[in-house]
Amino acid sequence: MQMQMQKPHPSPEQPVHNVATAASPHLLDVSMFWGATGGVRRVLTSRHERLRHLGWRHTIIAPGAQGPGILDCGGWLLPGTGGYRAVLGRGRALRQMAFVAPDIIESADPYTLGWASVAAAEQLRVPAVAFCHSDLPRLMARLIGGPAAGARWGGATAERWARRYLVNLYRHFDAVLAPSRGLAQRLRSWGVPRVSVQPLGVDCSVFTPCAQDADWRARFCAAQGLPRDVRLLVYTGRFAPEKNLQRVADAIELLGPRYRLVAVGNGPAPPAGPQVLCLPPEPDGARLARLVASSDAYVHAGDQETFGLGVLEAMACGTPVVVAGCAGLAELAQDAGMVVDEPRIGHWADAIEACLEAPSPAQRRTALARAQALDWPRVLMQMTQRYASLIGRPSPAAPAVSPFSHAASRPWSQLARQR
Repeated sequence: MQMQMQKPHPSPEQPVHNVATAASPHLLDVSMFWGATGGVRRVLTSRHERLRHLGWRHTIIAPGAQGPGILDCGGWLLPGTGGYRAVLGRGRALRQMAFVAPDIIESADPYTLGWASVAAAEQLRVPAVAFCHSDLPRLMARLIGGPAAGARWGGATAERWARRYLVNLYRHFDAVLAPSRGLAQRLRSWGVPRVSVQPLGVDCSVFTPCAQDADWRARFCAAQGLPRDVRLLVYTGRFAPEKNLQRVADAIELLGPRYRLVAVGNGPAPPAGPQVLCLPPEPDGARLARLVASSDAYVHAGDQETFGLGVLEAMACGTPVVVAGCAGLAELAQDAGMVVDEPRIGHWADAIEACLEAPSPAQRRTALARAQALDWPRVLMQMTQRYASLIGRPSPAAPAVSPFSHAASRPWSQLARQR
């Protein structure tokens, strides 16, 4: 029985003859990470809107998810997490996976749904792909041992346990995808087999410098009681402890009353202070892009990011970025933004001030080129080629070799020089 999918709207970039049919290859995405905010949900919904135009059928299974071609697998609401739900049993999700009968399953979940995906793939005799969106060992180390977990016995033990757990889980998958080279190297060093780098994408038709709106900014500042010469620093995403939002808030307070942090999202660890404005999650991409493009800089102090989707969106908008020199953020913003290697508040204040007072045209060009190289149509072409090779049939919309598949393996600086 086929799922009822939303009727696509053709566009010049997405011709009608590529729309999926009953004979099209069918991708099933499975994930627990389906809150009001968060990069995984945005990735899955972006793919859901586009894959049919590339000749693929697409279904999502996630707790609390709703919509055409999307199934709710249940789960218990986790308080203070921004709407995330924990799935404790595999049965319901397994039945749903068998019902939709995909040609390939991708799991963005290292927990119960990850194991359910492995079981369903074996039952259906289809390939299973794991997408590693989070650094579980570092997350467990911080959860058990606190921010300085590396120096604590409990945190180090939790990190080792999580590494062994991931290796045991991921060895059952036919492929393991990581959004950054650094994370891919870490997975391989732990002993995870069949690891490949697969960057995420950004919609450059929405997140663009053209989204900047000076009149809207003036109205926004007036409505919030902000001075006309205010310096707006924006963050978008979950308010989680590992995002270190308070560090940014304290740095902005150190810079003086002219500066404001606009934090868009929700979660258990929102920033606080007299120069902090917290706004609810913005589900509309165009409105979010307008806010990001109309701000003076984008800030992200997370030390456990595997990629940094919000940072990439800011880069696509031409908005300067100031990020922590850790993990995926440092890799993404290399030569394209201000990278802060020290977690001290003073260092963050200096970096923000330098970014605003002496912006770098070269960094902005590199950032825009990098974002354009990761425009969703190009990224999805590479993704569908991976899926097609695993299921042994050609991808309906992709050529035999994607130009982006070669570009993705080269250093970011070379990507920038090509634009």
